[in-house]
Amino acid sequence: MTTLAIRLLSAVRKEPDWLAMPAEALDAFRDAENRRRSSPLMRVVTGFPDRGTTIEWQDLSPTLRVRVYRPSPARVEAAALPLVLHVHGGGFVGTAVQSDWINSHLAGRLPAVVVSVEHRLVASGVPMSAAVDDGWQALSRIVRDAAPWGIDPARVAVFGESAGSIVTALAALRARESNLDLRAQVLVNPCVDLTATALDYPSMTAHGDSPTLTVAQMKLFRRLAAPEGTDPRALSPLYADDLSGLAPALVVVPTLDPLADQGHAYAARLRAAGTPVRLTEHPGAGHAFLSMPGMVPTQAKAARAEITAFLQARL
Repeated sequence: MTTLAIRLLSAVRKEPDWLAMPAEALDAFRDAENRRRSSPLMRVVTGFPDRGTTIEWQDLSPTLRVRVYRPSPARVEAAALPLVLHVHGGGFVGTAVQSDWINSHLAGRLPAVVVSVEHRLVASGVPMSAAVDDGWQALSRIVRDAAPWGIDPARVAVFGESAGSIVTALAALRARESNLDLRAQVLVNPCVDLTATALDYPSMTAHGDSPTLTVAQMKLFRRLAAPEGTDPRALSPLYADDLSGLAPALVVVPTLDPLADQGHAYAARLRAAGTPVRLTEHPGAGHAFLSMPGMVPTQAKAARAEITAFLQARL
């Protein structure tokens, strides 16, 4: 059962009519929501960063920013650290700031340089392919220019949450084709299917009115992410032709998530292709639980521990 705190938070926030919302209203909602998620007051929900980690914005290009998390020098023994490229969830809303808790703690505990991509959000005229391009641009540019970043290009992992898992899963596929060797990939409550089957999973029916993700939100996301004339299979890692030879994967699935069965299906496809995969379930957790440790501390901390251990073993 979803925690009382999340259900109360959902009850006091009226959900907009997503499918009827005009583009201008969606833009205004996105801006307001991302300001809210970036507010210091939201730390009580999104979690407090690790105090021994520095956090700063950095521009990769005039149109692409990343949020960089570095451990304190006292925690660092090697000259070059592993890189974890992170992509936040949200799809048509969301910001790297909402993931400060998990990313700062990963940076401090691994230790590693964690770079979270502030990619373009889907909108009218901005399909999901834009975010995918931003994620790949960030990954390839940082690895190619590793020295100034203080990272070891031979120790790289990707980590995506929700819609961000589309970006990182496709980056893992592109890395294989580009001979960029990834050590690991982590997919948390992943969205990996944008085709017409995306709403057909039993978990979507069972949890489609959950406090943190609804069927209406998924319908809007699909419409924006893969507009008419776009091949949704090209943006759906679940339907990739070949999932062999990829970095070992950790797939983290909250049981009360409309997308839970997408996570199960992707783990099964990776396993069938011979890619090492570990799937873990978190009973009682809902979608985006890793971004809300203030609301679901037990499940969020358990997921953080398993992600940290998985990456430590491979980086």
